[in-house]
Amino acid sequence: MNEHLTFRLTNMEDAPYLTKWLSDPEILRWFPMTDAREIEDAVRIWISYSRIEASITADWDGEPCGMANLYIQPYRKLAHTCLFAIIVKKEMRGKGIGKALLDYLMQHATTRFHIEILHLEVYDGNPAKRLYERAGFTEFGCQTRFIKEDGKYIGKIFMQKKL
Repeated sequence: MNEHLTFRLTNMEDAPYLTKWLSDPEILRWFPMTDAREIEDAVRIWISYSRIEASITADWDGEPCGMANLYIQPYRKLAHTCLFAIIVKKEMRGKGIGKALLDYLMQHATTRFHIEILHLEVYDGNPAKRLYERAGFTEFGCQTRFIKEDGKYIGKIFMQKKL
């Protein structure tokens, strides 16, 4: 692993970083929010998972550069499976942070929560899909008309991996 990169549990002080990253139009394009109020709500929900140690922050030389979140299910029948989200600061992409963060998150999901199946939703055309495929995630469905922007539809691809 890169000596600049470390991982830790997310805390409330990480919220401004996540807000800033999601507010970038290039990043926001791959998330369903459209305005500051929706971003604020999404950040509040994401950061709230830190209370149960389900959110990981990647630091580069001590400064947050990425986050990943496990949306842990409260229901016993669903406790074996989990949706996750991941984001890497735009300026830090291409340094292996996404792969390292995803690897760390998968290990955390298994050891801390005993997750057996991790799944995600990614918009059609999102370059992060290659990262998920290289990590062993496979497509299991698609909702072809998930987002409608400027009269055009964008599909949502469902992927999963057995841990």
